[in-house]
Amino acid sequence: MSVTSPLKAPPSPQRTALVVGPDPGFAAEVRATLPDWNIERVANNLSALALIEERPFDLVFTGENTSGKADVDLLRQIRRVRPHTRLIILTNDSTPADVIASMRERAFSYFSTPLSPTSLTDMIRLAAEEPCWDDGIEVVSATPAWLRLLARCDKKTADRLLQFFHEIVDLPESERRDVADAFREMLLNAIEHGGHFDPSQYVEISYVRARHLVMCRVKDPGEGFSLEEIQHAAIANPPDDPLRHQAYRDAQGLRPGGFGVLMARHLVDELLYGEKGNEVLLIKYLDSRRERTA
Repeated sequence: MSVTSPLKAPPSPQRTALVVGPDPGFAAEVRATLPDWNIERVANNLSALALIEERPFDLVFTGENTSGKADVDLLRQIRRVRPHTRLIILTNDSTPADVIASMRERAFSYFSTPLSPTSLTDMIRLAAEEPCWDDGIEVVSATPAWLRLLARCDKKTADRLLQFFHEIVDLPESERRDVADAFREMLLNAIEHGGHFDPSQYVEISYVRARHLVMCRVKDPGEGFSLEEIQHAAIANPPDDPLRHQAYRDAQGLRPGGFGVLMARHLVDELLYGEKGNEVLLIKYLDSRRERTA
């Protein structure tokens, strides 16, 4: 009696990444972050496009020595032959218009110098792990001063959107940090409590950059709420019991937190909720004297 050996599944092909640019140091960093991947490098965008036309790569990184505009053009050309290649743009020459163009062309992410090594490493890992990504952010209409888009209700899409947002907001560092942190809290609240992390649902987002103010609007697909009714949030705590919401969160099995709305209210000048409670407006006023001399 012969025993048939069980069939073994063929090994998965090794995943590949292409690093563009003259600096071998960044390729080494990518190799350290993705040790199981095959990492290749070419000197410039022209060589990258020629190689990608020959064979596919799972992930592509542009080089810091090229402009954001040139890298978006590379992405546009890649899309014609490899529609689902993930591309992360790194550049030392960027404008908000370049970032918006990269979102329209469905770049995975965008970083201008000076780079945050931690943020970049996290994004590389996200690009390597995320199975479905290129339908998560949809630009409805956009100029550098007025952006409208839809974002899928999942945490990884939020992480990608927040990096794009960081690159678009052209404010002095203190104002940019405040606006970005407040926007982050409201976006995560919308995705978690309004969208319930349901990837079939989308959050509506608007960003307006006027001369003397920045305004962000976030609308979730939920039924809304009243601030007085959200016992899981610190904003509803009485003055004499600033941690009352945590007992409610513990009882409901919610993660620690609940300070998002309260924190955002301190970071911007106005935080306004719509009648239903499923849309919020963040307004940050800018120093008009500094704007005139900037």
